[in-house]
Amino acid sequence: MTTSETVARPGRDQVRTRSYTFAVADGRVPGLGHAPALMRRPLDFLAGLPAQGDLVEISLGPRRAYLACHPDLVNEVLVRTRVYDKGGPLFDKVRLLIGDGLVSAPWEVHRRLRRLMQPAFHHGRLDGYLQLMAEEIDRVLSTWRAGQAIDVNEALHSLTLRITARTMFATDVAESRILNEVAACMPIIMRGVYQRTVAPVDWWEKLPLPGNRRFDQVRARMLAVIGETIELQRRDGTDHGDLLSILVAARDGDEAARLSDAEVFDQVMTLLIGGTETTANAIGWVLHVLAQNPPVEAAVHAEIAGVLERSGGDTPGVADIAAFDYTGRVLQETLRLYPPAWVLTRVTTQDTDLGGRHLPRGSIVLYSPYAMGHSGALFADPEHFDPDRWLPARAREIPPGAFTVFGGGSRKCIGDTFGLAEATLTIANIAHRFWLRPVPGARPHTAIPRASLGTGPYPMVPWLRRP
Repeated sequence: MTTSETVARPGRDQVRTRSYTFAVADGRVPGLGHAPALMRRPLDFLAGLPAQGDLVEISLGPRRAYLACHPDLVNEVLVRTRVYDKGGPLFDKVRLLIGDGLVSAPWEVHRRLRRLMQPAFHHGRLDGYLQLMAEEIDRVLSTWRAGQAIDVNEALHSLTLRITARTMFATDVAESRILNEVAACMPIIMRGVYQRTVAPVDWWEKLPLPGNRRFDQVRARMLAVIGETIELQRRDGTDHGDLLSILVAARDGDEAARLSDAEVFDQVMTLLIGGTETTANAIGWVLHVLAQNPPVEAAVHAEIAGVLERSGGDTPGVADIAAFDYTGRVLQETLRLYPPAWVLTRVTTQDTDLGGRHLPRGSIVLYSPYAMGHSGALFADPEHFDPDRWLPARAREIPPGAFTVFGGGSRKCIGDTFGLAEATLTIANIAHRFWLRPVPGARPHTAIPRASLGTGPYPMVPWLRRP
């Protein structure tokens, strides 16, 4: 079915009408909708939807949802934040963990939170965070031994968790407790969130199943340990230069406008999950890609050698990050193919039209960075790994809404600069010291449904590139 939408071009008198196609997704199961496909083969299912229409209706049990597949429609969803607010099954379940965290809060709440949290991500503070990153990267890589296989997924999650914890909590006691609890709880939490998102009925999560009991137990543990840490910081009142100190001390004009303990907790949980999961998964996919593409790996090695020759350094450091141009494009191309946040949801706050289709208030709207990144209509030869597609001249040809890894509009990821710097510095240091190759037979486990797209357990063997 083809529908049309009238679009006014900002700043001009010209109005244009564009046609979009609408479809109901294939493979609907009576009573369950498309939940089985989303549980068993979510990536393949979503990647196939753009070929069916620009706006595609899917069913989550009795609930209808609409996947925006055309970049114009995705961009509209991201920019019109009051109409397409955070919500829907994904964020409804994420709120079990992070409440009204910055990534999940509704529009009105988000404006205030963003204003209060922005100082924590000011450019002037980034250098301090980067120094902590460099220390932790060196500490972790010094434990890797040539010829001894490591699970890079586990190792990278441990690394990014330590970096996030050190930037979040300055005290050793708080950092140690958070590290132990989050490392134990996060895999169970992320799997549980996704399962609850796509379940065809809400009562499923209330059944006394082993997985549900584990999810409830680890959620309670996380609530307790982080709540106690916030209480200790309130009593201390000292600015340690960490993110928790900034959040506790944040003011919006007067004392009454500070963040409550519940709001601080929500932001801590948001930053812990976002800073650990997404960055670790992105780095893990880059290591996989380098192992599968020796010419790309050789080009990364050559760039690192050239940067260090010019800087006179022995290992990639904080001052070198901006010089890793090709390595940055490798990271961006990896994010296109393997975006950590691979599907996201919104909910309409009023009756509206999207792509010429009427959506009543309360409609669930989705967009998938994974589906967009694998679309042949948006990217030439989309399954081919080509870092040079992100050279400035070629990147300008990519339409807005086609690459949405960090979101867009007023709700673009607040920590994108932080995360990209951390990933680039980590990749450069690993590639400088090691070649990594998968253990024979090892491969990423992309069929495992989780809220963030990672490789799953992935044993690789590091080999020294230099003494």
